[in-house]
Amino acid sequence: MTVIIPTKIRQWLSSSYCLVTLVTILCIGLYWLNLADSLAYRRVEIGEGEYWRLLSGNLLHTNAWHLLMNLAGLWVIVLLHHSHYRLLLFTSLFGLCCLLQGIGLYLFYPGLIGYVGLSGMLHGLFTYGAIKDITTGLKSGYLLLFGVIIKVAYEQVYGASQEVTEMIGARVATEAHLVGVISGIIIFLMLYAITLLRKQPADAV
Repeated sequence: MTVIIPTKIRQWLSSSYCLVTLVTILCIGLYWLNLADSLAYRRVEIGEGEYWRLLSGNLLHTNAWHLLMNLAGLWVIVLLHHSHYRLLLFTSLFGLCCLLQGIGLYLFYPGLIGYVGLSGMLHGLFTYGAIKDITTGLKSGYLLLFGVIIKVAYEQVYGASQEVTEMIGARVATEAHLVGVISGIIIFLMLYAITLLRKQPADAV
């Protein structure tokens, strides 16, 4: 028996919105299950071989406000740049941003003992999307890229706002935002280089 899937559903299943919906459900589920002891980014445990925390720590949150703010940011970013993504590309980008986030924090911020949240990864997605806007001729991409760089630079000097710190019930890891921006740039350059290599004729390699 052949199952016919309506066109709109097939389009949604192959879009970035499908993954964002799954991530939303996953983050909410992990929050209510309270699995921080097993999944949060914790430097000591990672050093002892619990490497999954490099990825899973991105999906956990300190409280409901933290969760809502990050999920809202995720949806806004996808709505802003959805035209750049299909499901496979966006899934790869999401995973790479999470992985580089964890690795970057571990390698370059030994004083950061613990971290949870999507915010660093979101900065990576936003940066990647802004650069893609620029490459497709959207001048607004320059404004977005300049804006996120200025924001992160400001945070490195002055820190995050006290209001946000109080809202999420923890110190805002501005280090993660910087790692996110750098990760977004690195991922774009990686994918751009791969695209150029694929376009080269076989006898030029």
